Amino acid sequence: MSNDRDDGNVKRPSKPPTGRLGRLARLGALAPRAANLAYEGVRRRLQGPDQTEEQEREGRERVLKEARKTAEQMLKTLGEMKGLPLKLGQMASYIDGLAPPGYEDKFQEVLKKLQAKAPPLSAEAAEKVIRAELGGPSSEIFAEFEREPFAAASIGQVHRATLRSGERVAVKVQYPGIDTAIENDLKTVALMEQMIAPIGRRYQTKEGLAEIKRVFLAEIDYTQEANATEAFRAMFEGDPMIVIPRVYHGTTTKRVITTQFIDGIDYETFCRENPWSQRNVASVSIWTFMFRALYEYGVLYADPHPGNYKFIVDPNKKDDVKVAFLDFGCVRVMSDQMVAGMKRVLMAKMQGTDADFDRALVEVYGFDPTDPEGWPIYKRYTEHVMTPLTVDEPFQHTREVARENVGLLVRNQRKIIWKKGEVLPNLPKPIHMPVEHTFVNRLQWGLASVLAGLEGIHNYHRLSLPWVMGPRRVPKGLEVPLPV
Repeated sequence: MSNDRDDGNVKRPSKPPTGRLGRLARLGALAPRAANLAYEGVRRRLQGPDQTEEQEREGRERVLKEARKTAEQMLKTLGEMKGLPLKLGQMASYIDGLAPPGYEDKFQEVLKKLQAKAPPLSAEAAEKVIRAELGGPSSEIFAEFEREPFAAASIGQVHRATLRSGERVAVKVQYPGIDTAIENDLKTVALMEQMIAPIGRRYQTKEGLAEIKRVFLAEIDYTQEANATEAFRAMFEGDPMIVIPRVYHGTTTKRVITTQFIDGIDYETFCRENPWSQRNVASVSIWTFMFRALYEYGVLYADPHPGNYKFIVDPNKKDDVKVAFLDFGCVRVMSDQMVAGMKRVLMAKMQGTDADFDRALVEVYGFDPTDPEGWPIYKRYTEHVMTPLTVDEPFQHTREVARENVGLLVRNQRKIIWKKGEVLPNLPKPIHMPVEHTFVNRLQWGLASVLAGLEGIHNYHRLSLPWVMGPRRVPKGLEVPLPV
């Protein structure tokens, strides 16, 4: 079947820009917008408190208008570029606290379009990949294939199809050249890292970049995503509230992955239209999925953004809500040492003394108790993000809680870097966290924002305690790395 079209009568491109200079130029084009937004903010502050109500209203409207223009330009540019810039845009679209303070709602209102429906490429581009990967046109491989994608993300776009055997499936087709684009993005970041060395090396920038490169390069190999999907199916095969799609390996390759098609309600609609009782059930399932995988199996699901869920509601049972998880490209298997270390920090906070907790922060996360400025910040931050796990009482995720996850760090780091009365910035004393921990903040920040939208309340401490106290189990089909 064919329903190819070009929105607005504009022909869609056949591939994203892949050259390093071209991608840099597109990002550079965003700079004037960012500068205008910063200028408006500074101008308002310089005008001082002695403004009339009318002047204050006009200034606020001017800044919000500039914020919306900046977000719309980001939407267009990041949507065209795909790859790592689009991933960053997706993160800013839902993680509370990442957008410019005071403009979060405006930015997220626009950028949330990137979560599940980024601008797709042409149908011909997807068809070309299918031919190259599966050995024939989509009309021969599938009984039916919708040329118009129903979802498009940072690395590929997804098409509805039906197998010759009759199963309805989702076929994710990688964008042509996206591997080159991501490699060039990583080279650009590596060049920037070299430019700030040796200062950056004090903050483990080289090691952190190597971890980011390892995870993102693995994400462009759909055979690894297929293995991760099967591993998560095995982990949660006994949980009726968690749905993991089946992988069809006969039509899965490095650049095409075919999985069971799952009908359901998208995150935004579910949060807006479904009753709190159903959202509360779903929040428990999402928490279970994330933290049982992490603490029982040592597997980090590092991409918790809202486009990766479907909510399946039984019309005959009011609160029978299943959550389907759709994307397993960004998964990190942790070493035994790292899993044991994370559990040690939690147990020290829950059952140990303050001295036990301090020791665990030093020996597991590399915090420095001799740093009079950084130590209290990082300790307080760790206590804050661990609160749902460590405090034995019902906990509700809210937008305020989620924003504070990021804001607590940013606000206090700013006090260290920009001291009152000093013109030049100060470099905070570095901490040396394990490289394996690089993507954990992405889970913590992203999950807190996702759960804030659901507004669920639960005693997550009691739910999580068996996984934290129990032994690490080996995830089926995934290799557990040795500690670095």
